[in-house]
Amino acid sequence: MTSNRSAEGGNATIIGRRMLLAMSGSIAFAPLWLRVAGGDEARADEAKAAEGLRASPEQLEHIQKWIGTLAIQAATYAAPIVAMYNLRYGDAVGPKAKARPNEIWRMDNISTPELSEKSGYVSPNVNVVYGFGFLDLSQEPVILTAPNSHGRYYMVEIVDMWSNAFSYVGGLATGYGGGKFALVGPGWQGTLPAEAKRIDCPTRWVLVQPRVHIINPEDLPGASKVLSEITVQGLAQYLGKPAPAALSYNYVEPKVNPKVASSLMQFDDPLQFWEIFSSAMNENPPPEGQIQWLLPQLKYLGIELGKQWTRADVTSLVAEQMKLAAEGVGPAMTECGPILGHSVNGWLLPPATTGNSGADYLTRAFVAVVGLTGNIPGEAVYYQGLLDGNLQPLTGEKRYTITFKEPMKFIPPGFWSLTMYSSETWYTVPNPINRYCLGSDNQLKTNPDGSFTIYVQKDSPGPDKESNWLPAPAGRFHFYIRTYAPA
Repeated sequence: MTSNRSAEGGNATIIGRRMLLAMSGSIAFAPLWLRVAGGDEARADEAKAAEGLRASPEQLEHIQKWIGTLAIQAATYAAPIVAMYNLRYGDAVGPKAKARPNEIWRMDNISTPELSEKSGYVSPNVNVVYGFGFLDLSQEPVILTAPNSHGRYYMVEIVDMWSNAFSYVGGLATGYGGGKFALVGPGWQGTLPAEAKRIDCPTRWVLVQPRVHIINPEDLPGASKVLSEITVQGLAQYLGKPAPAALSYNYVEPKVNPKVASSLMQFDDPLQFWEIFSSAMNENPPPEGQIQWLLPQLKYLGIELGKQWTRADVTSLVAEQMKLAAEGVGPAMTECGPILGHSVNGWLLPPATTGNSGADYLTRAFVAVVGLTGNIPGEAVYYQGLLDGNLQPLTGEKRYTITFKEPMKFIPPGFWSLTMYSSETWYTVPNPINRYCLGSDNQLKTNPDGSFTIYVQKDSPGPDKESNWLPAPAGRFHFYIRTYAPA
């Protein structure tokens, strides 16, 4: 047990034997966290073990740095499932749920600034109408029905609770002809309908997120029709049999800043981050390899699989570092893009592990915070524009041009677009002409050499250039170039 009191007769601080012995450990999730197992008896045992061990101020500072570093690593690992928990609460299990579990909520418009904020999704694509539904696979599989879109691009991304897009229906994965797909939870055994293709899901809860291409507002009825034909049913209902008894859910509400997306994880009480992580992980355990090799290290933060974490599990020294890590992980992820991908002229080319990151926990956390449910590069490629040609942040106080030598390449019926977002909210930004993106769906004027230039500024560049004008907000902003069904 660590004491915050100075040792009697000197300037040293009493610390636990476990901490001193751990100082020679490895940096990667090494056992450097100081933990107190809950209960007076455990605290007494730890205090007894600390007898005769003292840390000088220099040693204590070193220990605190180690704890802080490893708490940050743990927060990076935890951030995606916490972001998914927050999203699920707002979308499916909270008092203001848009659709109950095992249902799909469908947007009735493109992602305008107002609808973006309502849905809570950061960096939404304005060229699609979205649907989303959280599925609880604990009782039975869910049958996903996809339609024949008759040439319209659509796909359904299937995301586990760790934010990995582990499977797709539609798009380049299965095409646009439709079909039946059985989403099966861990450990389920039984017989599926012959016509349904089995998709094994790694976690109890998964998110299905349809995207259907929309060319312009007048195209909304056609896109909405395809979206309405993407449906989910429990296996029993699909077979015409009695459904299992409905489950009741009593999840704790994440107390986060309502003015920004919940994936940014701005908790009123930062330690709630760890309470949610523990709860969500116990319900949706990670892959077996991580259980064997990574989770044992989390016990030094008081976090163990099968046990709910509480504040009483750690000392004040450790709790303070965990608090700082939880506070910092969201802001840090919004700024770490340049170190993850290859940057060219201020544009960030995405890491190869985007969307389904495996053990690349930093990329996984980055995508979860700034673009939760981002796609894998095989289905959609994202290029993020954060800086100008002089590597300075983009701001509405300046005027910019973006020149394309040729359009982005895609496999029909795919498409590409350039979309602008506020760097404060990560939502689209209101503007006088209600234009949030430009791309292959627009009639862009070309230059004499066949290239085309997009004008990014607050005010109109003039009538002859307005077809290529993307209005900018007053403050900082950034772009995404997306290519769906990339060639």
